[in-house]
Amino acid sequence: MADQVAAMCDQLIKALNVMMDAETGQVYRLEALKFCEEFKETSSFCVPCALQLADKAQPAVVRHFGLQILEHVIKFRWNNMPQQEKVQLKECAMHLLSTGTHSILEEESHIKDGLSRIIVEMIKREWPQHWPDMLKEMEAITSNGEAQTELVMLILLRLAEDVITFQTLPTQRRRDIQQTLTQNMESIFSFMMAILHLNVEEYRKLKGSPEHELQARAHCRVAVATLNTLAGYIDWVSLVYITSGNCHLLEILCLLLSEPELQLEAAECLLIAISRKGKLEDRKPFMLLFDDVAIDYMLSAAQSADGLAICMKSNESQAVDVVERRYIFLKRLCQVLCALGGQLCSLVGSDVEVEVPANLSKYIEALLAFTTHSSQFLKKTTLPTWGSLFRHEALCKDAVVVQMAAKFLRTSMTNLVKAGFPSRDDNPSCQYSCVDFDSDEDFNFFFNSYRAQLGLVVRFACRIVPLEAFQIAAEWLHYQISSPIDTGAITSKTAEGLCSFLSPSVVQWDAMTVFMECMTTQIFKNLEEEKLPIDQSMELLQAVLNYDTKDPLILSCVLTNVSALFPFVIHRPNFLPQVLYKLFKAVTFEVGQENKAPRTRAVKNVRRHACSSIIKICRDYPRVLLPCFDMFYNHVKKLCSSQATLSQTESSLMESLVLISNEFKDFEKQKAFIDELMASVVADWTSEEMRHVLSNPAVYLSFVGADQVVTEQNKDADTSGLNRTRLSFCLYAMMGVVKRARWPADLEEAKAGGFVGGLTATGAPIYRNPCTAQFLAFLPNLLALIRTQNSLFTPENMARLSETFSRAHEVMDAEKKVVLGLSQNLLDIYDTAVYKSNLERMQGFLSTLYDNCFHVLGSAGVSLQQDFYTIERLSEEIAGSAFSSLDHVPDHRLRPMIHILALLVLSCPQEYYNSLLCPLLGPLFAYMQQRLNVKWQVISQRTSVNGEDEEVVVCQESHVTQEMLEEQLVRLLTREVLDLLSVSCISKKGHEPAADKEEIDEEEMMMDSAQTASPAQPTEELSELGKHLLKHENIYMSMLTLAFTSLSWKDTTNCHRTASMVCWTLLRQAIGGNLLPEAVTWFYTSVLRALQVHGQHEVCNSTLSQLAMLIYENLRARYPELRVVMTQIPNISVEALDQYDHRLLDPNAQKVGDKKRKDHFRKLIEGTVGKALCQQFRKEVHIRNLPSLYKSPKPDKDVVQNSEATGLEALFAPEKNTL
Repeated sequence: MADQVAAMCDQLIKALNVMMDAETGQVYRLEALKFCEEFKETSSFCVPCALQLADKAQPAVVRHFGLQILEHVIKFRWNNMPQQEKVQLKECAMHLLSTGTHSILEEESHIKDGLSRIIVEMIKREWPQHWPDMLKEMEAITSNGEAQTELVMLILLRLAEDVITFQTLPTQRRRDIQQTLTQNMESIFSFMMAILHLNVEEYRKLKGSPEHELQARAHCRVAVATLNTLAGYIDWVSLVYITSGNCHLLEILCLLLSEPELQLEAAECLLIAISRKGKLEDRKPFMLLFDDVAIDYMLSAAQSADGLAICMKSNESQAVDVVERRYIFLKRLCQVLCALGGQLCSLVGSDVEVEVPANLSKYIEALLAFTTHSSQFLKKTTLPTWGSLFRHEALCKDAVVVQMAAKFLRTSMTNLVKAGFPSRDDNPSCQYSCVDFDSDEDFNFFFNSYRAQLGLVVRFACRIVPLEAFQIAAEWLHYQISSPIDTGAITSKTAEGLCSFLSPSVVQWDAMTVFMECMTTQIFKNLEEEKLPIDQSMELLQAVLNYDTKDPLILSCVLTNVSALFPFVIHRPNFLPQVLYKLFKAVTFEVGQENKAPRTRAVKNVRRHACSSIIKICRDYPRVLLPCFDMFYNHVKKLCSSQATLSQTESSLMESLVLISNEFKDFEKQKAFIDELMASVVADWTSEEMRHVLSNPAVYLSFVGADQVVTEQNKDADTSGLNRTRLSFCLYAMMGVVKRARWPADLEEAKAGGFVGGLTATGAPIYRNPCTAQFLAFLPNLLALIRTQNSLFTPENMARLSETFSRAHEVMDAEKKVVLGLSQNLLDIYDTAVYKSNLERMQGFLSTLYDNCFHVLGSAGVSLQQDFYTIERLSEEIAGSAFSSLDHVPDHRLRPMIHILALLVLSCPQEYYNSLLCPLLGPLFAYMQQRLNVKWQVISQRTSVNGEDEEVVVCQESHVTQEMLEEQLVRLLTREVLDLLSVSCISKKGHEPAADKEEIDEEEMMMDSAQTASPAQPTEELSELGKHLLKHENIYMSMLTLAFTSLSWKDTTNCHRTASMVCWTLLRQAIGGNLLPEAVTWFYTSVLRALQVHGQHEVCNSTLSQLAMLIYENLRARYPELRVVMTQIPNISVEALDQYDHRLLDPNAQKVGDKKRKDHFRKLIEGTVGKALCQQFRKEVHIRNLPSLYKSPKPDKDVVQNSEATGLEALFAPEKNTL
């Protein structure tokens, strides 16, 4: 046998060498791999060969393979091995552990890992029942030396990870091992602490001595392993072990922060310990870490690590590099301080009566040191702690925190500045960003999130010190105004001498603007009116209004500052004309007087920004602006008459005028104004010429120039361009008016102003909107345009497009990036022309016009209410236009139509459900179900075909991108349709918020969302509209079919939402009805099919299993066909199914709890649950349960009947009433 083993070992070594040789061909490598795998699966020489291969005389690769064979034997053959072989294998493994490795510094880490895995696999199968002395044996092995001690630590760590963290064992085994670990935790902790103490002491003694360097490193290695193992236990053991002995463990960890070789692991342990949740009383000892000694250790460790985190790359150059280990330690230490702050905020002001620490200032200074660090990551890490301190009911009033709030605001002046791009070298942050981010796009995404969070914390600080915040903002703004513009190295590509997005002046202005907005939002909330700094704010506003710049990026910041300071103008109305003049001037902004270049995005943004500012002011302060109405109106008239073509800019100003006109509170006066304002628009829109254009696709294409060949030389400054602008302006103007014209909110004012036209049957007022007449005149051609736009996608109209515009209906490049989640180049966002070509301009026009048509319709439903819904034959008119030629309309064009229908659903009065919504929604749901089902089948087939032919077919990148885009658009359209279904049918019950949104702890929110994801019984109810829709059988069946079919489409988000909210709510209504058995079977198999597709995802698995159970339990009695479906599930236990049916159908059967019932049902349908690709070919590991150690025996008799033993009757007898 020895010869056979030796011969087999030689063959295995040769096969390994073939596999590991880089020169080996694929065929030989696969043959060698097959030989090794077959040996592991079938050979009877596995154990002797493995032990021979694992001998320390062999090369590391061979030894590792030997250990792999042993692990494989234990995992897959253990259950069938005779007891004697198990004992022998265990003895051999322990022998390997004792003597089978090289010294701790020589041994390869993967050998240590392989050996520890073997021992842990045996422990998982035999401890504690069959191996009660395991812990003692491990302790004894540590006396063999440092290598063995490290291995024992690795074993204890892996055991904790498998049992507690990853939970890779059957429930009973896991419970047995966890309870035994818990019972022995005092001795385990003492053992680990003793090992740590011994090796740290030895390391400190020997580390400075050159002749003992190897021995010192060995002790250090053991200490590191012990700290890593402690980290695996600190996370879940009772807090008593962490805080016992006056927090002895935490004290040791703080001391180790000063040891460069151990500090990172010590910080990891400390972080896990201080981050623990639990009873406040148990966490009280953590406050000892606020002692001077502990804080000093942390501060000195941070200072020394910070000094060592940056090193020079070479003596010649000035370039520096980040030492990663030191930098990671700084991150951990920062997290430790933040976790400590979390404990402070939880304990102070709570029932456990913890005082504010005496040296709170020292702690906050330490936190501020990290907030002022060059690393953006460290700055962001501190923000939640600052937020908690500034919001804390007791701490925010503490003098130290109040003083620090002002300091924090000063620090924010630097932190708000966007700096530290990894590709640049103009800021100390850049070095750290190179470690933290892969690209500038990554950094930009991070920084935007960071600055939003910082802005929130700045607001909290402004609540505490509002006047100091105002002072800082004022100084900063004055400084920016007085500073010359610095364009920096990267200037604008489109105009000479202008700033780019990264220019020093722009990033400073940008940061200051964010600060100003944060400050102004808080100062009005937290100061009484008499304390507001009105005079200084007016001085500040005057300086901003006087500041003149031709740089679009800086002007955009100036406009934001004007908007931010506007609330002060209410107290000084004489400033209003100046503010409006500044904004009006920006509305027509151009970089130069004779600027003929294409308008850049930055210039367009300035114009939009100015319009948005005006709209915002008119929306929030219409009463303040009412005295300036005539001046405003005259300016708009003058602007409109001076422009050859009117655009979105002018329509925005008209929108602002309508907002102010709402303050007339006089129906006739406002109607006369709107009639005058919209006269030219409606006249143009309703003209015979326009009617002909909008109702005929061929004429329409010619009108907008889509059938003309245009070269880049003649830049489309022709009639077609003017025509497109005409159409756009009419729609923008009507949308602005319809969206903004409103009756007074107060009923008495509405009655007095003539806005109430009568009462409904229920006595509710019927309001009149002053823009109704204009909209009704506008509507016929609007519907004609929608119908025409839908018909543009038919083959005959697609053929009419010229060569220049053949791709005019495709998704624009910028929108593609949004849909696919790709980032845009930072400079391109601001520094390129709005449209780069005639094709892009046409794409933008057609897309925007299509969207705006539906936005006007949606806004009319919300604003006009009765006036809109009483339009004669409205449903037929909308269906005849919006639903025409739908087969040809691409997915990306359908989304706005679906979205706007949802708006109509939400705003439609109940009495018009049958006349308007049912005729629209019924056919739409039926059509979309068929259309989307076909699309998802194509996607599913494409996935399976690609899987088979992946190695044969090499697709072009553009083709792959197009497929990804199409799939994502189908996914987005599906979500829009199912959102519409949900909005139409489901009445969501609102939950009372427990506290202010800002006050909810982020982690608690995460916990809540996880716990409430799948309620035991769906709480959704059918909406009133849903009840109307269900009365129409064909609509009801369409909705059910759509909901249940969608479960199997490859979109987990949609599956979870529909299964949890919609499916059962709809189906439940039919339980008492006359559903056909075929229909019930189809609904049930749809859910099981969805489990096959999505079952690998736990959230979907849980939701779908719940839905399947609800259907089965509620319909099984009436439909025995459901049992037939169940019997077809692979590997189902018929006995278990019989038992489940018996409990379900027999009223006398013993009932079980919800959890047991759910678990039982989930086991029944387990065969339908699909597996992830990575799990499909994985060999199952089976670990047998051992006789349970901790099962408490149930009493044989009823305790109440057994009154003689318990004396319960005697206890409650009348004569015992003195008790």
